[in-house]
Amino acid sequence: MQTNFFRQLAKLNLKGDLQIIFTQTTEDNFVASVLLKNEECGDEARKTIPPLNLRGTAEDLDNGFFDNISEPLQTASGLMVDMESFMKQLEETKRQSAMEKEKSDKEKKEKEAKEKKYKDAFQKAEELEKEGKFKEAWSALPKTSEYPDFADNIRKKQDEYERHFAPSLFTEPINENVES
Repeated sequence: MQTNFFRQLAKLNLKGDLQIIFTQTTEDNFVASVLLKNEECGDEARKTIPPLNLRGTAEDLDNGFFDNISEPLQTASGLMVDMESFMKQLEETKRQSAMEKEKSDKEKKEKEAKEKKYKDAFQKAEELEKEGKFKEAWSALPKTSEYPDFADNIRKKQDEYERHFAPSLFTEPINENVES
C-alpha cells in the first residue's frame, strides 16, 4: 500500500518541527494531536500556541486530516516566522538606537568641548586686554572660521582691540606743514 501522507505534509511548507500524536480513545475513535514547534522563533509566545486536536474514526481522519490541519498549521507557521522576524527587527532597532544614542552623545561631547575651547580662548584674550596687551589679546581670540556660531562676538572684540593698536597711516590726518 502506498500513501501520499508525507508528500502532502511537504506541500504545507511548514517552518519548524511537526509533532503528531495518535491516541486511540475507543475501539473505533482516535484523537490526532498536531503541534508545530519552531525553536528558531525567539519569542516565548510561540509556546502558547496550543496543539490542534482532531477526533474521529480512522476513516474520518483519513478523509479530512489534511483539510482540517492545513490552514491552522500554515497560520501558526507564518505567525512564528513573523514573530521571529519581528524579534530580529526589534533587536536591530535596539542596536541602532544604541548606536544613535552613542553618536548623539559623542556629538554633544564634541560640541561641549569646542564651546569650552572657545570660552577659554575668549577668556585668555580678555585677560590680556586687562593687561593692556591688545595685539596679544587680538591674536588669542578664537578664529571665526573655526567658530562660525560665535563669529559676530569675535569680530566685535577684534574691532575693539584694533582701536588700541598703533595709529594707521591711512586713517590719521596728514600733516600739511611739511617743510621743503
